[in-house]
Amino acid sequence: MADNEDWYASDVATFGDRVAAARENADMTQAALAKRLGIKQSTLRGWEDDLSEPRANRLSTLAGVLGVSMMWLINGEGEGIDAPDDTAASDANIKEALIELRDMRADLLKRAEQMGRLEKKLRRIFKGNTHG
Repeated sequence: MADNEDWYASDVATFGDRVAAARENADMTQAALAKRLGIKQSTLRGWEDDLSEPRANRLSTLAGVLGVSMMWLINGEGEGIDAPDDTAASDANIKEALIELRDMRADLLKRAEQMGRLEKKLRRIFKGNTHG
């Protein structure tokens, strides 16, 4: 159990990290969990992104739905979920992530080129307006 506590300990993981991990462990989407809790998905996203935290009554319901203790959600101590299996990051998952990263990089470069062309066009227009 020491690995689990280390993985989700308060100095390693945030409240939002633990909520997201417990939600994924329960095979629930953000939309499904938000519906079960009677909240907006944006509210749940805010919790998972550590932009806000639930009130005590919502925290209690959240813990119950996810099958973890409130203390585990708050500080990583108590009844929680197992640490992820290190072998879960298979070669296929890594390759898929690398392909996605490469695609995003290519798209980013394409957008940067588009921005450069637009900037040149605006400079020409601006120069034309100041001389006339």
